[in-house]
Amino acid sequence: MLEEYRIQGRRAAEIAASVEGGVGSGDLEPGQLLPPMRELAERLGVNPNTVAAAYRTLRERGVIETAGRRGSRVRSKPATTGREHIRVEVPEGVRDVADGNPDHALLPGLAEAFAAAAERSDRAPVMYGAAAVEPELERLARADLDADGVPDGPVVVTSGSLDAIERVLAVHLKPGDAVAVEDPGWGSLLDLAPALGLRTVGVGVDDEGPLPDDVRRALEAGARALIVTDRAQNPTGAAVSATRARAVRSVLEAYPETLLIEDDHGHRIVDLPLHPVAGVTHSWALVRSVAKAYGPDLRLAVLTGDPVTVDRVHGRQRLGPGWVSRLLQCAVVHLWTAGAVDARAVAAAYGRRRDALIDALKQRGIEAHGRSGMNVWLPVPDETGAVARLLHSGWAVAPGARFRMSAPPGIRITVSTLTPDDIEPLADAVASAVGPAPARRYV
Repeated sequence: MLEEYRIQGRRAAEIAASVEGGVGSGDLEPGQLLPPMRELAERLGVNPNTVAAAYRTLRERGVIETAGRRGSRVRSKPATTGREHIRVEVPEGVRDVADGNPDHALLPGLAEAFAAAAERSDRAPVMYGAAAVEPELERLARADLDADGVPDGPVVVTSGSLDAIERVLAVHLKPGDAVAVEDPGWGSLLDLAPALGLRTVGVGVDDEGPLPDDVRRALEAGARALIVTDRAQNPTGAAVSATRARAVRSVLEAYPETLLIEDDHGHRIVDLPLHPVAGVTHSWALVRSVAKAYGPDLRLAVLTGDPVTVDRVHGRQRLGPGWVSRLLQCAVVHLWTAGAVDARAVAAAYGRRRDALIDALKQRGIEAHGRSGMNVWLPVPDETGAVARLLHSGWAVAPGARFRMSAPPGIRITVSTLTPDDIEPLADAVASAVGPAPARRYV
């Protein structure tokens, strides 16, 4: 393959872009060995230091890895091959239960909220130098966090959960550091870590959250950060129980320098209580997005944490986007104070659909998981075959490869658009595609 792809460029940035372009196009395959630096420098007619700088950039971006004298090669799962591209094309007439989107019928209307926010902005425009966080949003968010037992801490607003997690990782870790992540877990996060030059260490998950023994092993192996999804874990629907939170905290007590990041993915769409893990490490952060309950296009999340972490995030944010639109923040405040979303009703609606599918599959001898949120996870012996057979039966599901590192194969079904009439046909199709599953766990 390398003989067919010619790396080009005279500057380090151009050489790095050429390699990354080859990885993204598939011309350079995962595991492909790259030319030694001196050899490539001679071929391109540049100084070896220029190639060394290019390779260093590629390592930091998670595109390649270097193993001493064995040379540099394309990572087995490079950041440029995003997991979002591992998806099924949904032909006309096939039901899409793969996209992970909320039910638009359960989302609130936005016109009134933005009209109120715009009217306020007309009266008192936000100018440079104004506070980055809308005071009323900060007050309401902090009251919510207090009610859920989240440790006290300042509040900052980011452009969604992934933006918050990226900023927290960036202000604490450096390329080459290891971060413990759930496996299976959120595909975007599994892409983000290597894109930041971080190494990922998988932590198994069951219905009650990350497995404490796996967390301990990851920290013993040198992981400097741990990322936990508190509720509605994607893709498994896990929710951290009180018992599991205590167990994970007990592990973290021996590693107080660990950076803990919690993502309350199920905020306002889940009726299970929050059991935060924070409180035993020096550095911590917890993020809540409005996307699932109020709409994915509302790119806003509330981040709290220890004062040093939040101050670093805020300071770095000032040097980039500056702040998240106060107009958007005011619209969210309006949605919150107007009671635009009945969180109990939304949680109940997703719960009915999720439980109905899990029960129907159980009746057919198939194990499925989904303790909270809008997704159901099914361990399967043959992931590719199951996806293909279900597509042939008229159902598009998400391949588990989007969410896994070393966890066994599985598929994810999003229940948000399912009706009562869909449950039996879908369960029949799954049973035909995968057959009874003898496994008892999905880690």
